[in-house]
Amino acid sequence: YTAGTFRTVIIANNVTQLSKEVTVNITGNDVIQCKKFCKQKGSVFEALAKSLAPSIHGHEYVKKALLCMLLGGVERVLPNGTRLRGDINCLLIGDPSVAKSQLLRYVLNTAPRAIATTGRGSSGVGLTAAVTTDRDTGDRQLEAGAMVLADRGVVCIDEFDKMTDADRTAIHEVMEQGRVTIAKAGIHARLNARCSVLAAANPVYGRYNQYKTPMENIGLQDSLLSRFDLLFIMLDNIEVENDRKIADHVVRMHRYRNPNEQDGEVLSIASEADVLTTKDLDDEEQEDEEENTPIFEKYDALLHGNSRKKSDKIVSVKFMKKYIHIAKCIRPVMTDAASEKISEEYANLRAADFEKDGNARTQVVTARALETLIRLATAHAKARLSKQVEEEDADVAIDLVQFAYFKKTVTKDNKRKKRSSESAGEDAEDTEEDNTPQPESRPSQAKRARTELSQEETEMVAAPPAQSQAKPSIEISTERYKHFMRLLYKLVQEKYQTQMLEINNIKSFMERNEQQNPFSEDEIMAILEKMQDENKVMISGDVIYII
Repeated sequence: YTAGTFRTVIIANNVTQLSKEVTVNITGNDVIQCKKFCKQKGSVFEALAKSLAPSIHGHEYVKKALLCMLLGGVERVLPNGTRLRGDINCLLIGDPSVAKSQLLRYVLNTAPRAIATTGRGSSGVGLTAAVTTDRDTGDRQLEAGAMVLADRGVVCIDEFDKMTDADRTAIHEVMEQGRVTIAKAGIHARLNARCSVLAAANPVYGRYNQYKTPMENIGLQDSLLSRFDLLFIMLDNIEVENDRKIADHVVRMHRYRNPNEQDGEVLSIASEADVLTTKDLDDEEQEDEEENTPIFEKYDALLHGNSRKKSDKIVSVKFMKKYIHIAKCIRPVMTDAASEKISEEYANLRAADFEKDGNARTQVVTARALETLIRLATAHAKARLSKQVEEEDADVAIDLVQFAYFKKTVTKDNKRKKRSSESAGEDAEDTEEDNTPQPESRPSQAKRARTELSQEETEMVAAPPAQSQAKPSIEISTERYKHFMRLLYKLVQEKYQTQMLEINNIKSFMERNEQQNPFSEDEIMAILEKMQDENKVMISGDVIYII
């Protein structure tokens, strides 16, 4: 008696081992070229980030974060068996048509091992591991999911917001512990899934709603958001000059044709059926080309046009793959200066989160933010092919975190002011030891907040006539008043005819758009009070309402 089924048997005369990982052919000449490239003038990290997805216009900080993700941090296993991950996870949330999927596709083509999936087309079991039944024997067996297959690689998840909550919770363990624990159908196993996660999603309402906070627009759990090192909000802003540049860039991409292509030529499709031998001849041609890898791409006037100058140096994709492969082998060590800077920045972030000073943030600051700063600084040191994480690496990591959390950019002027105030404070401590200590020498943000709160309380307790004497009267000309009104109307137009604006946004907008004769804070407040007297606006705390 038989079941009427037969086992499948394959008879072969040649077996070739296949792997998901693309082995990069690196020669001694490539290592010499990489060492020369890292010693060039200017920032190597900036040059590599600019060369990442050059066909996509803008998104400088997102490209820097993706470069850090490709390089990765340093994984550490403590003596007690605890593993501190070195993988960097990124989440891109934004309006439709802001090139989120194109950035994911570029990472797929650049990373040595990468697997793509979508939110609707994958489940939690498909991402981690599934238990199946063998047809022939009827035994239970494990089948690896996308994250297990992408061990030591990158998992790109598009349409992340379309996944159900149950499926999203399945990847919590993978994103922090780097492994999948299975206890199903009598099978107890632990599979390695040490991979970086790059996810792209749309906001809750399809498009970003300016009247809601970032946390309300994102609409994901804090337990999941804290596992992402960097979270970027990509908005589709209406700017005429920027739109014109993007349109010119896209049209040139569509106009471009290969000079060797003839009219009416059929596009060649690589088909393995045409190769009659067991050895692929195309691999030999690719190996010959990879021996002399060009560092920079050639400038093409038809393809690049005004979007790129001839002097701009864009690194080629082949050299980028080899450089990342070499840089990932380095294990930098933290220096004392970088450690002190990172710990101080983490304390400031926690203090700002505790104070809730009104700054809109994308995620909650937890202890994982400290590990994020360390991983980003280590990745920047790898980009320089350095064996030590120095203070400049910590500065770049702080820049990225500030932009991802609060969308702030640290300018050079602010850094100079900080250095001058620090030096002035140190001199004051050396010369006048008996005097009261200055709070501006080098206090943390938490201490600064305490002193500011005490000053505000004393001002509130002070008598009203003293306050009236402290405020000087500011005279504003009619031309200056009308110019401020025109700039304010322009800001309202950019914010989609909004009726509510924060005073901090108005100040920053005036600083950007009026540089010849900038408005001071006292002038801005005086003009707003004058507009309130004329019933044009209404001031309520730090927010003004346009009537």
